[in-house]
Amino acid sequence: METVSTRSAGTPSSTGLASNGIETSAMIHWNLPSNQLVDLAVERGEGSFSAHQALVTETGDRTGRSPNDKFIVEEESSSSDVNWGNVNISTSEEVFMGLKAKVIAYLSEQKDIFVQDLYCGTEQSERLAIRVINQNAWHSAFARNMFVRPDGDELANHQTKFVVYHAPHFEADPVVDGVNSKAFVIVHYARGEVIIGGTRYAGEIKKSIFSVMNLLLPRKGILPMHCSANTTGENTAIFFGLSGTGKTTLSADPNRQLIGDDEHGWGSNGIFNFEGGCYAKLINLSEEDEPAIFGTTRMHGTVLENIVLDEAGVPDFFDTTKTQNTRGSYPIEFIENRTTDSKGGHPQNVIFLTCDAFGVLPPISRLSPEQAAYHFISGYTAKVAGTEIGVTEPEATFSACFGEPFMPMHPGVYADLLSKKMAEHNATCWLINTGWSGGQYGVGKRMKIPWTRAMLNAALDGVLDDVEFIIDPRFNIEIPITCPGVPPEVLQPRKTWQDVSLFDATADNLARMFQANFTRYERGVSEAVNSAGPSPLL
Repeated sequence: METVSTRSAGTPSSTGLASNGIETSAMIHWNLPSNQLVDLAVERGEGSFSAHQALVTETGDRTGRSPNDKFIVEEESSSSDVNWGNVNISTSEEVFMGLKAKVIAYLSEQKDIFVQDLYCGTEQSERLAIRVINQNAWHSAFARNMFVRPDGDELANHQTKFVVYHAPHFEADPVVDGVNSKAFVIVHYARGEVIIGGTRYAGEIKKSIFSVMNLLLPRKGILPMHCSANTTGENTAIFFGLSGTGKTTLSADPNRQLIGDDEHGWGSNGIFNFEGGCYAKLINLSEEDEPAIFGTTRMHGTVLENIVLDEAGVPDFFDTTKTQNTRGSYPIEFIENRTTDSKGGHPQNVIFLTCDAFGVLPPISRLSPEQAAYHFISGYTAKVAGTEIGVTEPEATFSACFGEPFMPMHPGVYADLLSKKMAEHNATCWLINTGWSGGQYGVGKRMKIPWTRAMLNAALDGVLDDVEFIIDPRFNIEIPITCPGVPPEVLQPRKTWQDVSLFDATADNLARMFQANFTRYERGVSEAVNSAGPSPLL
């Protein structure tokens, strides 16, 4: 007979998990708050407390996403919308059902099961009701932190549309189960189900549901975005970029209220957060540079992943012994300077963040509408070390829409929606390089955060509207020649290199990479967009 935890913060309308196919004698812990879950995690040996009572846990050998182990079931309701290929890899109903049966059998054998009934999306008319079933208390705390937590009335009326079955310690047999490794993340749109196994990296939970939203919302004319967002109330900005490019850091601004740090929708009422929390990269975190995020790492309820503690139990954010992809998840309420409803108006500024490992892109530039479409589809950045399995140092990559691994539709669908919304609301687009200056990775230095903030604030506050711009001859983008708080030579990357001939060769190489990458999309865009990209000079 199933047992409901006495620590339960609420029970669904039906008892047990029979509706999800799980028949078990386990203790089922329903909708526990994060502080109770992290306490249970320590009791169960899943982690330990830091000196400040944040939970510190480890994800094992998988310290980042496993993109080669992510699949979508090919079925009638969604197949025509999915852009099948190396990113959106298809699998069969048979493979899914076989592994799901094994995951359910495995979860049914556990002594404890943790369940969270939550929402993805703060816009009530568009949110997705989800249920996350975990075997670990700390993963349940992660889900509780990251998704939108219902109040009592909402919980009583919660009607699940998507279920995540999360069994991180269950490993597949790739030969028998029809997958690529011991790990798997499989989405079945028609059934409203996700199964995850073989990886303890918690980010797979939230990214799987993000991928679901990225297929459901465009059908309604809503743009789902891998971006952070903040606002002054009157002035809203969104920040696109892959992990490690600065979305979380730059959106946590003391002079602007945070809407969210990673995933949003742009609908008829403006911007709304998908999440109820933040999942911040913590490498080289300092109180001086990022006080708001630093403060969350000292709170009970925060989950720190793969962080090294010193002898006093204090996190050392500069120690990358376990991984450079160290992470912290926490409820958005841990950030004081935020909007109360995780929403904002239509943005006046759209920011593309790139971590240029070659060190040739300017630290800030203004894009025309056609260039905005080109660079959005291109999604140039660098994979930051540790973000994915096997990546040990930054390497150049192109990720359409600044989030291709999570975008099941063709990039043109999202680019068209972005262009329409920017035109409708007269938004300005900026490209900001948070990567290297004075040389490529290994030679130059990473752009200083205070300089990036100064350039960003100048753009958002309209200060750059009144300065002179020059046209970069290679990338054909507008570069301001002055910006308060930033040395003028920093604004023009060629002036920061000692060997300008090497700069020219490196910049030409990057321009050719842009051109080669965009051949995948040139038939689906206008001639104006095709002509908006860079051209090598030599």
